[in-house]
Amino acid sequence: MKSFKPLHHPSRARALSLSAALLAFFLMAVEPSYASSTMQVYVNIPNTPATPFPGGDDYLDPNPGVPSLLELGMVKAVDASAMALLSIAARQIESARQPAGAKAFAKELALNTYQWSDDQFDCLNKIWTKESHWNYKARNKISGAHGIPQALPATKMESIGTDWRTNPVTQITWGLSYIEKRYETPCRALVKFKRSNWY
Repeated sequence: MKSFKPLHHPSRARALSLSAALLAFFLMAVEPSYASSTMQVYVNIPNTPATPFPGGDDYLDPNPGVPSLLELGMVKAVDASAMALLSIAARQIESARQPAGAKAFAKELALNTYQWSDDQFDCLNKIWTKESHWNYKARNKISGAHGIPQALPATKMESIGTDWRTNPVTQITWGLSYIEKRYETPCRALVKFKRSNWY
C-alpha cells in the first residue's frame, strides 16, 4: 500500500480565509475618508470540504483548530479616492479595447489636454480608422507598426507606458502626443497622411 504525501500548497480552507479577509479589508476601505489603524480580521471557514480531496484527510489544514488570521498591521491608511481612481482607470482601459470606447477616450483627451475641436477629432478619426480601425491589437506584419496609432517602431510608445502592447489608453495617449509634437494638430497630420499614406 502506497503512503500518501500531503501536497505542499495551501489548503482551500486557508485560501478561502485569506480571500474573505481581503474582501473585508477592501469593503472597509470604501469610506470617503481614510481608513486607519491596525486591523486584524479573523475568518473561520470549516475545514471539511463538501467533496473529499485526493489523498484523504492529510490534504486538509494541518491546524484545523486555529482560525485563519490576516494581520494588516503595516497598513496605516488607505486612500479610498485613490482606489476609486484606479477602478475608473481599469474600466477606461477595458472600454477602450472596443473601437467605440477608444474613440470616446481619444476625443475626451484631445479636447481636455490639447483643446482640439470636433473638427480636429474628425481628422484624427480618419487617420486612425484607415491605419488600424481603432483596434489596439492592429499590427503591420511588414513594418512592425503597432496599435491604434500604428507607432513605428512600436517601442516608441514605451515613453508613455511599458504596457503599450495591451493598453489602448497608453497607445492613444502616445499617439496624440506624437501628432501634437510633429504636426501640431490632427488635421495637419491628415494632410501629410493623404499625401504619403503615412504620418
